[in-house]
Amino acid sequence: MDLFVYGTLRSPALMAAVSGGAPQIGIPAQLDGYGVFPVEGNVVPFIAKQPHSVAEGVIYTDVTATQIDRLNLYEGAFGYRMVSVTVRTQAGPCDVSCYLPPDDIAAGDGTWSLKDWEKHHLAPAILAATELFARDPLPSSVALRKMWPMIEARAWAKHRATTGPATSRYAPAANDFDIKCAHAPRGNFFLFQTVDLVHRRFDGSMSEELTREAFYGIDAAIVLPYDAGRDRVLLVEQARVGPRLRHDPNPWMLEPVAGIIDARETPEGAARRECEEEAGLHVKELVPAGSFYVSPGATTDYFYTYVGLCDLPQQQAYGGGLEQEAEDLRLHPMSFDAALDLADSGEISTGPALFLLHWLLRHRDRLRMRA
Repeated sequence: MDLFVYGTLRSPALMAAVSGGAPQIGIPAQLDGYGVFPVEGNVVPFIAKQPHSVAEGVIYTDVTATQIDRLNLYEGAFGYRMVSVTVRTQAGPCDVSCYLPPDDIAAGDGTWSLKDWEKHHLAPAILAATELFARDPLPSSVALRKMWPMIEARAWAKHRATTGPATSRYAPAANDFDIKCAHAPRGNFFLFQTVDLVHRRFDGSMSEELTREAFYGIDAAIVLPYDAGRDRVLLVEQARVGPRLRHDPNPWMLEPVAGIIDARETPEGAARRECEEEAGLHVKELVPAGSFYVSPGATTDYFYTYVGLCDLPQQQAYGGGLEQEAEDLRLHPMSFDAALDLADSGEISTGPALFLLHWLLRHRDRLRMRA
């Protein structure tokens, strides 16, 4: 089958990741009577009929049935359907297949550029496609649509990862930590994966092949709201499944404001958004307190933590959270000293809360002098 594409799949690297084939350079082609537009609220494009317009694209030739099945899953999750169209090429008219968008899709402002998209979004798009097609069995289109926000969030977390300082710890060379086999991941919202790996030992030799299991979590933004003038913090109380599965008799936890960093979102943007959504707070300034892995032996979870300088005039607990996300939150404004007492008593038993309270204990005077 010959396939005409006009959007992100014009990138040979993404087409290869989605189709499972080797990268190929498409044949330039034009679809008359259609325009290419950005999707409202997204970074991808779609085509729609528009008189006197031309949709520029490329043709991938000899796409196999197996590759079409993968493409149907990738496109079908968002309502795209395959149709037959006639395009123009330098060699003349050509009958090809093409994915058209659902009828209810809306156009955003401006124009769409493949070059700009590749610069900012290609790498995480390939990571997302790679995760999807590592699954066995593959999900249905309906299931994939529900999974996609978390697939993208994990892809952007991998894209966001950078090398930190290595002044005391080992500075690895290429292949010093080598995953020999990554088994099919399992899970819907979160993922669990088994890998076979080898790594450099401190004596310089390579380890034997080891089998390890890990939980694919998320990058999250964590904020302890702090009113420096009133010396008051705010903690969020909610029921948590982790303590319950551990058989903790009281799974209601006291935590900072926290939330997943969505795809294409910065940690700072997520921190401000979560403060507004969970607690109705406008943060004046985010003071970085550190970024770290939570439990690197078992999970990919990585937290960007902040103290959020804001006004906390309330003295009584109040409700918060988003109803559409089934959040049932109770917000507790309290003095900083009262929060430290809860930390000392064990009533606060969540790592990010303890970390941020003790970070604030160290930097509190400096922040209060600025209030």
